[in-house]
Amino acid sequence: MSRISNRLSKNDVLKVLELLKIIYPEAQCELSYNTPFQLLIATVLSAQTTDKKVNEVTSKLFQDYPTVHDFLALDQQQLEDFIRKIGLYRNKAKNILALCRMLVEEYQAKVPNTFEELIKLPGVGRKTANVVLSNAFDVPAIAVDTHVYRVSNRIGLAKADDVVSTEHQLQKCIPKSFWSQAHHLLIWHGRRTCSARNPKCQICVVQELCLFYKEKKQKTQN
Repeated sequence: MSRISNRLSKNDVLKVLELLKIIYPEAQCELSYNTPFQLLIATVLSAQTTDKKVNEVTSKLFQDYPTVHDFLALDQQQLEDFIRKIGLYRNKAKNILALCRMLVEEYQAKVPNTFEELIKLPGVGRKTANVVLSNAFDVPAIAVDTHVYRVSNRIGLAKADDVVSTEHQLQKCIPKSFWSQAHHLLIWHGRRTCSARNPKCQICVVQELCLFYKEKKQKTQN
C-alpha cells in the first residue's frame, strides 16, 4: 500500500485553485454591504451564523441605520431586537456598540485598514479583520473560517490543528496576489461541495488531487 502524503506540493495547490476557479468563477463575499463599516458589522454578526441569515437581518438594519453614528443612536436592547434571529445576539450587540464607540472616539468614525488596528476593536478577531481587509480595502488576506479550515486541511493545502496555523500555511503555499480569491474559492467549495458531513466527493472537480479522497479510495480498495 503506497503512503499518501499529508500535504500537496505548491504546484498541486495551484492546480486545485485553478480547478475551483473554473467551477466558481463568480466566487466572492456573500455578505451584503455597501461600506467598510457595514461589512465590518455583517462579519461580526456572521460568527457561528450563516451569511444568508445575516443578510436577512442586515437588509433592514442597514437601511434604517447605515452609519456608525446611526448605530450609536441605538441602545443595546434595541440592537438586540434587530439581530435576535442571529446566534449569540446579546454578546454581539454589546460588542458592536462598543466597537462603534471606539471607531468614533479613536478612528474619526472610519474603519481602520490595517490588521493591527482592526483586531483592537471589540468582537473583531483574525477572521473578521482579514475579511474586512480583503473585501473592503483590497488588501491580500486569507480569512480562515470553518469552511476554509475544513476544506484546506481536507484537500491537503494545509495540515494544521488550528485556524492560525492553517492561515500561515496557506500564505506560504499560495501566491500573495491570489490570497483573497483563494479564500473565496475555498469557502464556496465548502458550502457547495465539500460539506462538513457527507462531502460530495463523487462530483468534486479536485477529487484526483484531494488527499482526503485518495485516502478514502485507498481504504475501500483494501
